[in-house]
Amino acid sequence: MHNSQQAGYPPPEGQQPMDYGHPQQHGMGPFHHFLLHHPIVTFKFVSFCRPTMAEMMMNQGELPAGGNPKAQVQMWFDSGIQSGATTATPSMISGHSNHDSNYPDTNQVLGDWQREYTMDEVNHIHDQYVRTRADRVRDVLFPETMMEDGSMHPIPGTQFDPNQATSVQRLAQPSQMLKKAVVNLINYQDDADVATKAIPELTALLNDDDRVVVQQAAQMVHMLSKKVASRQALMNSPALVSALVRAMQNATDPETQRACTGALHNLSHHRQGLLSIFKSGGIPALVKMLDSPIESVVFYAITTLHNLLLHQDGAKEAVRLAGGLQKMVGLLSRDNVKFLAIDTDCLQILAYGNQESKLIILASNGPQELVRIMRTYNYEKLLWTTSRVLKVLSVCSSNKPAIVEAGGMQAVGMHLNSPSQRLLQNCLWSLRNLSDAGTKQDHIESLLQTLVHLLSSNDINVVTCSAGILSNLTCNNMSNKTTVCQVGGIEALVRTVLQAGDREDITEPAVCALRHLTSRHPDAEMAQNSVRLHYGLPILVKLLHPPSRWPLIKAVVGLIRNLALCTANHGPLREHGAIPRLIQLLMRAQQDAQRRTSLASSHSQMSSPYVDGVRMEEIVEGTTGSLHIMAREPHSRAVIRSLNTIPLFVQLLYSQVENIQRVAAGVLCELAQDKDSADIIEAEGACAPLTELLHSKNEGVATYAAAALFRMSDDKSQDYKKRLSVELTSSLFKDDGALYNGGDLMNMEPSMPYDHTMAPPLSHHSSASSMHNSQQAGYPPPEGQQPMDYGHPQQHGMGPPA
Repeated sequence: MHNSQQAGYPPPEGQQPMDYGHPQQHGMGPFHHFLLHHPIVTFKFVSFCRPTMAEMMMNQGELPAGGNPKAQVQMWFDSGIQSGATTATPSMISGHSNHDSNYPDTNQVLGDWQREYTMDEVNHIHDQYVRTRADRVRDVLFPETMMEDGSMHPIPGTQFDPNQATSVQRLAQPSQMLKKAVVNLINYQDDADVATKAIPELTALLNDDDRVVVQQAAQMVHMLSKKVASRQALMNSPALVSALVRAMQNATDPETQRACTGALHNLSHHRQGLLSIFKSGGIPALVKMLDSPIESVVFYAITTLHNLLLHQDGAKEAVRLAGGLQKMVGLLSRDNVKFLAIDTDCLQILAYGNQESKLIILASNGPQELVRIMRTYNYEKLLWTTSRVLKVLSVCSSNKPAIVEAGGMQAVGMHLNSPSQRLLQNCLWSLRNLSDAGTKQDHIESLLQTLVHLLSSNDINVVTCSAGILSNLTCNNMSNKTTVCQVGGIEALVRTVLQAGDREDITEPAVCALRHLTSRHPDAEMAQNSVRLHYGLPILVKLLHPPSRWPLIKAVVGLIRNLALCTANHGPLREHGAIPRLIQLLMRAQQDAQRRTSLASSHSQMSSPYVDGVRMEEIVEGTTGSLHIMAREPHSRAVIRSLNTIPLFVQLLYSQVENIQRVAAGVLCELAQDKDSADIIEAEGACAPLTELLHSKNEGVATYAAAALFRMSDDKSQDYKKRLSVELTSSLFKDDGALYNGGDLMNMEPSMPYDHTMAPPLSHHSSASSMHNSQQAGYPPPEGQQPMDYGHPQQHGMGPPA
C-alpha cells in the first residue's frame, strides 16, 4: 500500500485507506477539506493522481492477471476515497465508526465517479487536459490563431481567485509587446530599404515639369514621411528636401501643397529634418503657404514654422525677414482655438526681446486681436499663450497704451480666478506691466477686489504682483482708492507687510499702496485709523531700520507722514520710537547729500546722485515733512526739540531745493509755538534765511517762512511787529492786494495742511524695485503724476525679461 501510495496510485483492494472524514485528525485544515469536497477540484485531483500510459507500461507486473482492461480501469479508479466508503475509522471521541456530521458523505461528493471507465474514456480525459493547457498558452501568446466563430470548445479556466491572475495570464501583455517589437523591427528595416531606393527617383519626379507627376511624387513622399524608418531616410537627403520645398513653392493645386506641407511637417519633428528644411530655404516658402485658402495647408505651415522657431537657430530672423510676423497677426482672426494657440506662441517667440517685432505687431493691429481672444475664448492653452504675448508687449511703451485702450486690463483681469497657475501668473505679470498706464481706467472694481483677495495667496509671486498692481492703480485715482478701502484693502495690505518679513519686493509695493490709500480721498481718515487698528504702526517703524534699503525707507517715511495727519496716531508713533529714527535718517541723508554735492562740484570723481535709485534729497524732504506734521502735537515737539534738531532745520533753509526749504520752514513754524524753541531758532540765526524766503516764488515756502517769523516775534515790541507786518504785506501780497484785508497776519493758521499742488515735484528716478512714482518722498503726488512704469522689469530687477 505504501509503495503504491507514494507513486500516486490508488491502493490495492483490501487495504484500508485513511479516513478523510476527519481532517483535523490527520492534521488537515478546512482548505484540504475544500479540495476533497469541491467537484471540480476532485476531478483535477484524480486526473493528477492517475498514472500516465508510460507509467502503466513500466508497471505491468502490478496489473491483475489476465490483462482484462475493464479490471485494470476498475483498479486505477478504486482509490482510497472510493474504498473508504465501505470502511470505518473509530472516532476520536466515541470510537464509533461513523463520519462527523459536519461533513457530507463521500458517496454524495463523488457522485458520478462511482462507475467504471473504459480505456478510451480515460485516454479521452487525458488528451482533453493536455489540449486545453496548450490552448490556454496559445490563446495568450498567439490570440489571432484562435477561431472566434464558435467552432472551438470553450477552454476551461484554471483561475480560482478572480483578483489574482494565473502565470499564463501574466505572460499575455509582455508576450504581445515582444511580438509587436519583432514585427516592427522587421517592418522598420523594410521601410528604410524601400525609402532609400526610392529617394533618387522621387527627387527627379518632384522636379518634373508635369504637375500631375509632381503631385503624385509629393503624395508618395508624404506617405513615406509618416513612417519612422522612411522618414529618417528622407530627412538625410538634402536634395529631396530641396526638391520638396521647390515643389511646394511652385505648386498651384491644393493637393500638391497639402502633400508637400504635410511631409515637411512630419520631417520637422526631428532636428535633422529642421536643419534640412532651414538650409533648403523652407522658411520663406512656408510663410508663403500661410496665405493659402486651404485650412490643412495653413495648419501644416504654422506648425512647421513653430517647430523651427522653437528648435532651429536662425529661424526667428528668417521668419521676420520673410514677413511672417504680419501674416501671423493676420491669422489671429481665425476661430480654431488650437490653431490660435500655435499662432500666438509663434508671436511670443518672435516678439520676446525684439523691439522691432513688437512694433510690427502693433502696426498690424495685434493688441486689439489679442485682447479680443482673451475676452472671447476659454481654452486654457490659448489663453496662456495669448497672455504670454501680452506680457511681452506690455513692456513696450508703444504697445502698452494700445493694450489698455483696447480694454486689455479688464480682459486679462477676467482670468485672475482661473485654476491654471501658469495662466494666473502671466495675467498678473501683464497687469503689473500695464497698471502704470491704466490708472485712469474705469469699471475695474471687480479687478481691484480680486487683487485684494489674491494678497492672501500662499504664492509669493502672486502676492508680489498683486501688491504692485494695487500700488499703481491707487496712484492719483480717488475712485480706486475708495474701492480698495471698501473691500478690505487696508487690512489685507497691513497683513501682507506683516507676513512678508524682509522681502522688500513685497513690502515696498504694499507700503506704497497704503501710502496712496491714506491721503486725498473721502475715506483717507478711516484708512489712517485702520492702519493703527490692524497693528501696522510697529512694523512700519521697524522697517525704518536696517536692513531696509532706501526705496523701502522712502515709502515708509511717506506713509508715516500721512498717518501723522490723524492725531490718534501721534502717541503710538512716538511710543514706538518713530521720531528718533526719522531724525537719524534725516541726518544721515543730509550728510550723504552734502558729500555727493561736494564731489560733484569739485569734479574729483563722478558721483551718482542716486543710492538704490533714490536721491538723498528725497529722504531729507520726506523725513523733515513727517517731523513737520508730527510737530503739531506738543509732546512730539518736546521730543524733537530735545534731540537738538533745530540747528539742522535752520541749515536746511539754505537748501537749493524748494521743497526742502518749504518743509524746513514748516517744521520751524510748528516748533516756534513754544517759547523755548522760538528762542533757540532765533539764536541759531534763522531770522535772516526766513526773511529771505519771504520773497520766494514758491507760495508755500513764503507762507511758512512768514508764519515762523510771526511766531518768533510774540515777545517782541509792537514796533518790531508792525515793521514785520509791513514787510510781509509787501512781500506776500504785492501781486494781489485784494487778498489782504488789513488784518494782522499773526492771526493766520500756520499749521494748515500743505497743498501739494503749490510746488512742482522733484525729478524722480525709480528705485530698483519701486512700484510707484509718488516721488515726493512720501507725499501724495500731484494729479497727473505718473506711477511706476513696469515696462522694463529687467531694469528694475523684477520678473522675467521680455
